[in-house]
Amino acid sequence: MSDHQRADAKRNFARILAVAEEEVAAQGAGASLEQIARTAGVGSATVRRHFPTRRALLEAVSHRRIAALAARARELADEADSRAALLTWLGEVVTYCVTARGLATALSYPDTDPVHGNGCAVTLGEAAAPLLRNAARDGAVAQDVTVSDLLTVIVGIALGTEHHPDPAAEANRLFRLVVAGVSPG
Repeated sequence: MSDHQRADAKRNFARILAVAEEEVAAQGAGASLEQIARTAGVGSATVRRHFPTRRALLEAVSHRRIAALAARARELADEADSRAALLTWLGEVVTYCVTARGLATALSYPDTDPVHGNGCAVTLGEAAAPLLRNAARDGAVAQDVTVSDLLTVIVGIALGTEHHPDPAAEANRLFRLVVAGVSPG
């Protein structure tokens, strides 16, 4: 591949990703790949070459949000109140999932594919592990609760409230309900 072809491929990728971010924000996880291709001014085969699956597209669109959430988890890991730190972070994940259409769907893909896994969930899981470990050590969370459990609950809340008249308020209400249920006695 020539330098010119590589430069074209990089520009196409950047343009497709920018359009995909807008389409997913507007249409959610079901955004049309054909519409993305048309808007980006490329063929649908070009979109599929860069993003062979909807999952790959959603993970790429969610990458910056996931990186921000992972950074926030690392930031909160040193807080003295481990329960407050974990709940603050989880609340921010709920907010992101409700406001960033497509993120909950990206997180919902099972991590059973040994080749592709779920990059979004893995990144968040690794970043949140110290928060959960600290909270469990301090008795603020049951010992058998996993980051995967918590992300699954958040995905369920986000997807379950997505068509509610006020998704953010309903998601936060349900999150508070869950918190009362996962906190020990």
